[in-house]
Amino acid sequence: MAATVSSPGITSSAFSRSVISSKPKVSQIGSLKSLDRVNVTPMSLNLSGKRSSIKHLNAEPKRNDSMVPLAATMVAEVTEEVEVAVETEDFQELAKKLENASPLEIMNKALEMFGNDIAIAFSGAEDVALIEYAHLTGRPYRVFSLDTGRLNPETYRFFDAVEKHYGIRIEYMFPDSAEVQGLVRSKGLFSFYEDGHQECCRVRKVRPLRRALKGLRAWITGQRKDQSPGTRSEIPVVQVDPVFEGLDGGAGRLVKWNPVANVEGSDVWSFLRTMDVPVNTLHAAGYVSIGCEPCTRAVLPGQHEREGRWWWEDAKAKECGLHKGNIKENAKGDNVNGESKPVVEDIFKSENLVALSRQGIENLMKLDNRREPWVVVLYAPWCPFCQAMEASYDELADKLAGGGVKFAKFRADGDQKEFAKQELQLGSFPTILVFPKNSSRPIKYPSEKRDVESLTSFLNLVR
Repeated sequence: MAATVSSPGITSSAFSRSVISSKPKVSQIGSLKSLDRVNVTPMSLNLSGKRSSIKHLNAEPKRNDSMVPLAATMVAEVTEEVEVAVETEDFQELAKKLENASPLEIMNKALEMFGNDIAIAFSGAEDVALIEYAHLTGRPYRVFSLDTGRLNPETYRFFDAVEKHYGIRIEYMFPDSAEVQGLVRSKGLFSFYEDGHQECCRVRKVRPLRRALKGLRAWITGQRKDQSPGTRSEIPVVQVDPVFEGLDGGAGRLVKWNPVANVEGSDVWSFLRTMDVPVNTLHAAGYVSIGCEPCTRAVLPGQHEREGRWWWEDAKAKECGLHKGNIKENAKGDNVNGESKPVVEDIFKSENLVALSRQGIENLMKLDNRREPWVVVLYAPWCPFCQAMEASYDELADKLAGGGVKFAKFRADGDQKEFAKQELQLGSFPTILVFPKNSSRPIKYPSEKRDVESLTSFLNLVR
């Protein structure tokens, strides 16, 4: 089997080294020393800028269910003699050494260590920066992506633009058709709006990823600490993957690289603009974090980027399963309904706020004629989106104190979550309700603009 690739701007001397040359393509990046782990057999290359045919690597029959090897590389025929790096490297120590390294240095180290047994996971968003970094190292690299069958048309066009820009072929992984058929026939096309996204993501994303990683010893992701305060704030630049298995099988045998873990989103975008890298046109329409079309939407100014993903669910669930290891269980935290929550300080502390108990909010719901309207926020103190609106909600409560409006909070996670979903219209945290004077049924604040001015305008309309 053969794949067509091109090698733009690369001379034949770049391939005589491929992975182990004592003179890396990027000279002395971070003073990295090459590892004698892969022997390279040079071959003649077509350097005219046209596509050339090369032989697939590692295409043994036993790996037919994993990634098609070497579809997105610029490498000649390689004979692998790669040792199991997980056994010989202390990756926690390596993560400490690379903590202050640039993404280019980290990418160079990852490609140097794993050669053809590592690949970049490309989602079709700003993680195209990973491909640019890999391209800048001058080393061979592979790129794979999960085609769920529900991506935006703009994302598919972006994939094509990236392939043409870098002269590569992305290795697409697809969900099992029988599994998709079974899910859709039994639960419909949009079941995730009713019972959560996890099942659909498991079929369309997690299992295809698992198959892809079975053909690798390491993978590279575009995770950043600032992407999701609840789940990604502690990711290292390199780690032993806590969830998935690689080529060698067994837990703890796959390495996960996060070269831009310590980079802020604004700096990633500065890099993309400077390097004139193609980007997904959805970004210009307000999309920041991009996934499947039914589960992704544009975010408003001031909203966190992850609020555009699975917006009908609470912040705890805003991982699709590809990075499930980021969700940490805290043995010392509250454990309700099998969910472990870290012990966190309560929020919404204004003196003009009433903390309602379950009995208190049930009594409020029973009143047909109230002396004054009530505004109640349904919240969870660990939710970063609740934390983000704390200041504006407290300010509004203080601003309208004594003005004929009561402000309250009701903690709606844990044992109270099902009650809040059924009786209080809870969809995601935070949910804001207004209880008018002459109605028992609360009115749900429909917008995600949670600044003081927007909340005041809404309150004036319904009070």
